[in-house]
Amino acid sequence: MAHPAQIKVPATYMRGGTSKGVFFRLQDLPEAAQVPGAARDQLLLRVIGSPDPYGQQIDGMGGATSSTSKTVILAKSTQPDHDVDYLFGQVAINKAFVDWSGNCGNLTAAVGAFAIAGGLVDADRIPENGICTVRIWQKNIQKTIIAHVPITQGEVQETGDFELDGVTFPAAEVVIEFMDPADGEGSMFPTGNLIDDLEVPGIGTFKATMINAGIPTIFLNAQEIGYQGTELQKDINSDTQALERFETIRAYGAVKMGLIQDIAEAAARQHTPKVAFVAPATDYVASSGKTIAATDIDICVRALSMGKLHHAMMGTASVAIATAAAVPGTLVNLAAGGGAREGVTFGHPSGTLRVGAAAEQQANGEWTAKKAVMSRSARVLMEGQVRVPADTF
Repeated sequence: MAHPAQIKVPATYMRGGTSKGVFFRLQDLPEAAQVPGAARDQLLLRVIGSPDPYGQQIDGMGGATSSTSKTVILAKSTQPDHDVDYLFGQVAINKAFVDWSGNCGNLTAAVGAFAIAGGLVDADRIPENGICTVRIWQKNIQKTIIAHVPITQGEVQETGDFELDGVTFPAAEVVIEFMDPADGEGSMFPTGNLIDDLEVPGIGTFKATMINAGIPTIFLNAQEIGYQGTELQKDINSDTQALERFETIRAYGAVKMGLIQDIAEAAARQHTPKVAFVAPATDYVASSGKTIAATDIDICVRALSMGKLHHAMMGTASVAIATAAAVPGTLVNLAAGGGAREGVTFGHPSGTLRVGAAAEQQANGEWTAKKAVMSRSARVLMEGQVRVPADTF
């Protein structure tokens, strides 16, 4: 019996922040996958190695975690005053779907570098030496992101001495500005409240701050749900019942935020919203063995992504943390000590991260955020071609 041969698709495997993903230029995809739809999703699923009932993604480029089951499609921007359009697909591990509902802040750090190397940024915008300002249009959430990419002798500088907790080796620093980071249309606080009572049948009622900034996020108090805010991955991800509770909380929170109409829809929208829990700054030992002192941070935060506790912190959730911290009266702000602030240093399972953000209250009482700023790094791990069976899509 004859079987179809494999086809080759040009691709680059990159680390961006504390995530990894497979990057494509739109023009390099097979014609059927150059437009949204089933063909594109099937191609990306096969590239990453999903759905995998074993949960390992052995037959693909995925790394069996939410941080490493990611895809990016870039094209020259169709938006005025932008260089590149950035589309992010979060690939489920054991289910056959790609979630297009949100952005990946970590991989954003690699978008500028890939766009420059891939000819998607006009040559006259790239200095011989210095910083290239890449204007990114994030298509999932319809927002502008500015990446400041270091350039040496006309090429992206990837090596350097910038250290990022959650990443083993130092690299060049990439400063990222998330402009007007409130996600989507409408209020930054979709319920109109800084703190809500979130009722979750069968589990309880919890104080929650629900915010659209960076990515839709539901913040809870760690103590109220039985945690300290210093937990590591093993403490949460080994507890099946705890993960089920978090997913139920996430589903009811998504309804309250207006992201879905019924909790049953949450299963097809795993990427958003995120669930995170916060606690006042406390000493703890990070996953690397490094001691994090309470005096070095403002707050402890733990966040879940795709149903599991993240090993560090999602970039988009970092924007949500910083924005919520900048608004007096949110759970995040109160856990960080209250008052006005234009930045926050938070402790996560792998270490610490500082993110700047400024929020303003309008005359009508609603809050807005102009931008959030953080530093990340990125590096090409492999470039060439990925192969998939010709009958994949």
